[in-house]
Amino acid sequence: MTVQDIRSFNRFYTNVIGALDYGRRLYAPYTLTESRVLYELAHAPRTDAADLRTQLHLDAGYLTRILNKFEEDGLVERGPSDTDPRRRRITLTAPGREAAALLDERARETVGAMLDTVRAEDRPRLAEAMRTVRTILGDGDGDGDGDGERGAPRPEDVVLREPAPGDLGWIVQRNAALYAAEYGFDADYEALVARIVADYAEDHDPHLERTWIAELDGRPVGCVMCVRDDTPGAARLRLLLVEPDARGLGIGDRLVGALVDFARETGYREVVLWTNDILGSARRIYQRHGFVLVAEKPHHSFGQDLTGQDWRLDLHATQERRRGVEGGGAG
Repeated sequence: MTVQDIRSFNRFYTNVIGALDYGRRLYAPYTLTESRVLYELAHAPRTDAADLRTQLHLDAGYLTRILNKFEEDGLVERGPSDTDPRRRRITLTAPGREAAALLDERARETVGAMLDTVRAEDRPRLAEAMRTVRTILGDGDGDGDGDGERGAPRPEDVVLREPAPGDLGWIVQRNAALYAAEYGFDADYEALVARIVADYAEDHDPHLERTWIAELDGRPVGCVMCVRDDTPGAARLRLLLVEPDARGLGIGDRLVGALVDFARETGYREVVLWTNDILGSARRIYQRHGFVLVAEKPHHSFGQDLTGQDWRLDLHATQERRRGVEGGGAG
């Protein structure tokens, strides 16, 4: 292989994906770099400017100009980082999320149209070729020796996105399979999940309700739903799940964090959830985000003797505590 071979491939692929055609509907009215910044912000809701600059390998001044433009257009808000007051946290506003969602929808349509031209029997070869390029040219082998052996996935390899066609069915299937394998739940649990997902698919308000899919290497590995509760002003967290082989990457924490941020920005007063005491990892995530156990009761469901638990997060109280920390106030 020569340098010219790689340059020739680069020219071919940039033409395939239209990376240089800024007049296309795909990116308008943004440049490719601006679109990528919006994408990263949409999939990592609590990104610091420094992390964003490092992740995208952007010049600090160039990124600042992009963020200034986005702020002037009402697409982003900047504030002190939750972890380091010397850093600036960047979050998308509601118009910013809409812009990012539109760009994501266009990209999916474009890639889908491209895949439609690939024969079904050729798609596994194409996927394997793409994985090979990422493994050899990236740092996917983990040890830097170029042996092509893929290392463990990293938290930054995971993206959060809205569900694509088929993802809601995946939520039902994986919940049923995992809870049967790990806790012995019977088909009653699958029926419950199917009803929850069907209700969401048939009638949900995208301004007040949302589903997140965690994706790793092109496949879903986690999910969570935010739906309106029967109690006025309350959102309900439902169906948090992380695949066993993707645990340890902070996916559950990111999913719950994205949901809490969305609920707060949407104007909910509180987030509530129901779970069972055997789900220890999930409960620890809820506690880290400020949820408080308010009630528990034994019950027999899904073929098992369980203890159900109700948890609640007061969004107004946690917001006031956050303001006190950012402002240096005493408790």
